Amino acid sequence: MTVFKKAALLCSLAVAFCLTASSAFAGPIWSFGDEDQGLLKLDYKGQFQFLNRDTGASPDGEGDANEFNFRRNRIALMGAYGDNFGLYVQTEYTEDRNILPYGVSDGGDGDMQILDAVLRFRLSNSFNLWVGKFKYNLTRENQEACEAPLTLDRSVFIRAPFVSTRDKGVALWGNLFEDKFQYRFDVMNGRNDSASSPESNPRFSGRVHVSLLDPEKNYGYKGTYMGQKKVLTFGAAYQTEAGVAYAGTEEVDYSAWTVDAFAEYPIEDIGTFTLSAAYVEYDLDDAYKNGSPDDDVTGYNGEKNGGYVKVGYLLPNMPLQLFARTEGWSFSKLNDVYDQEVSLYSGGFNYYVRGQNLKVTVEYTALDYDKDATIEDTNTFVAQVQVMF
Repeated sequence: MTVFKKAALLCSLAVAFCLTASSAFAGPIWSFGDEDQGLLKLDYKGQFQFLNRDTGASPDGEGDANEFNFRRNRIALMGAYGDNFGLYVQTEYTEDRNILPYGVSDGGDGDMQILDAVLRFRLSNSFNLWVGKFKYNLTRENQEACEAPLTLDRSVFIRAPFVSTRDKGVALWGNLFEDKFQYRFDVMNGRNDSASSPESNPRFSGRVHVSLLDPEKNYGYKGTYMGQKKVLTFGAAYQTEAGVAYAGTEEVDYSAWTVDAFAEYPIEDIGTFTLSAAYVEYDLDDAYKNGSPDDDVTGYNGEKNGGYVKVGYLLPNMPLQLFARTEGWSFSKLNDVYDQEVSLYSGGFNYYVRGQNLKVTVEYTALDYDKDATIEDTNTFVAQVQVMF
């Protein structure tokens, strides 16, 4: 299939998504308790995709692979009792996806999991306590809402070692100086397979940001505010865990640091401009140089450094947002290649039918491996419809 035919197919699918999708509604809300102080809300979040990858199919693996599937398929329950206590529980059904970020697989069994389960205690705007399973504090990218990104999704390379996007633990956070400054500190499990790790130590994270224009005062961020805010935020974070893995017989520690910046500015009758950038470095004491390091010390989620730059433009009189993204990463060891360099380039658009509650996204991504001819470069087209009820 030629590039032009692929583009035409995806544009046709995007139009079909727009024409067939219905309007999104707010989820049901129940009240209970004395004077109806208690509230419970149920909502659904779904991202249905068509994907085309130029490798992975046919006996020789050189043919195009195509798939319809869900990227996310979630039901969430949010609760509150009074002004100082909240609850958030979110489930996700993971499909047997074939087209994955780095390759094409034969898929597997689906899996239902509790993605988030967190008790939220709000003592004041400057002091919040969260307990349970939720997103840890390090990169802005991980903290950006999955349903409100600028591009199709977050970076596939930015995840920390030995954990997913969530962890279990306790976080303290709050806003100071009229919400211009936010601090966060958490203590999480980190690597939790204590039978194979040198020690069973907690993972500590600290993050701060400064908002020079409209504040970003929530625990999470958004990849775009769709022109509803003027934002200029600078952030930095540090994370560490002692005795996380082995390099031969020696214990190694884990540490990471990151800096990031986000700006979005609407200009009347001209449009809204978005710029987001970050750099992150994950260090495992050079464990990859040992002949027999632990698993996950190397690879996509091992020792690495890199970052991204994202730009966006939302038209002034049309709910169409254009975006582009570039990433550059250096992996300590990837598929038996030391100091592997990986580059990613993508571009596409969001069409907002009903804001983030109903939107269509189309994205093209080129992924290049600079030092290893045995890993094939890939080109991927994705058309996605997002619905939130």
